[in-house]
Order: sequence, then C-alpha cells, then structure tokens
Amino acid sequence: MVGSLLLVVLSTALSLSEPSASARQAANAVPEGRATRAPGELSPAEVVVMMDAYAMVQAQNALQLNDSQYGNFVGRLKALQETRRKNQRARNQILQELRKLTGAQVTAIDETAVRDRLKTLRELDDRSAADLRRAYESLDEVLDVRQQARFRIFEEQLERRKMDLLMRARQRAAGRRDSGQ
Repeated sequence: MVGSLLLVVLSTALSLSEPSASARQAANAVPEGRATRAPGELSPAEVVVMMDAYAMVQAQNALQLNDSQYGNFVGRLKALQETRRKNQRARNQILQELRKLTGAQVTAIDETAVRDRLKTLRELDDRSAADLRRAYESLDEVLDVRQQARFRIFEEQLERRKMDLLMRARQRAAGRRDSGQ
C-alpha cells in the first residue's frame, strides 16, 4: 500500500515538476543504446526528480510548515539537494580518475598523479562539508529549533525509504530475470 501510494505521489510530482539542471544532465548522459527501457520503467533522472518532489511534499507535513515558511523552505531545500548532487558528481569524477590511475591494468603507477588526485579529493571533501554546512544553515534560518530537529530525522527516514525502494526494485528485477521475462 505504501509503495503504491509513493508511486502515485511520485508520478504526480513528476508530472507537475520541471526537472532540475542536474536531472536533465543525468538524462542526457545516458548512452543512446541504453536509453531503451520497458514501459513503466523510470530513468535515473526521473527518479531523482520524483524523490526530490516527494521530499518537498512530505516535508511540509513532517515539519508542520506553515504557508509562509514553505516557500522559503522549498527554495532552500532545492539548494541543499543541488549542493549534495554537485559535490557527489565531482567526487565520483575524482574517484573515477583514481580508478584509471590505479587499476589492475596499470603496470606503472604515476605516484605524482595519484597524490595530486588524492589531494584534490581531500580538498573537495573539505569544500563539500563547508557547502553543506552553509546550505543547512540557510535552511535552518526558516525553521524553528523543533523543525530543524524534525528535518534531520525526516532526512534519515527518507534515505531509508529510498534504500528500501531500491532493494525492492532490485528484487523485482531479479525475479523477472529468473522467470525469463
């Protein structure tokens, strides 16, 4: 019941929301041959948009936001989400470079390049932490202390729901493969 309700809410949210720049970028990054999918299957970009919209809708209830808070909250929540994605993309890129520099196929490790990438990763992690701190501070400005605490709890619950949905989707996909579909 909760899963189908979530799907309905997410579908509605997707139809009402404009994809963010990062979601459009993710959708455009899918190689052409892999862009085909079964009816009803969502792209990663669509899932991102849907989860963001779901978070915004659910946050109003979970935090008991009044109408005057909600507008400011939504803008700041979007900024927080975009900050996370931007930093994660940059981190993934650096990690990919480290994989190439240290992979099993590499016979001679370029230690200078690896050290440089590790230094860049540490600097990015520091900047990311500062960026997230600023985004949270901005979000906290529109919330009272109780709402701030509830938001942190809400985020944790939302993350658990995402993981649960991911696990269910993987189980269903494995079931379809096993049954020959």
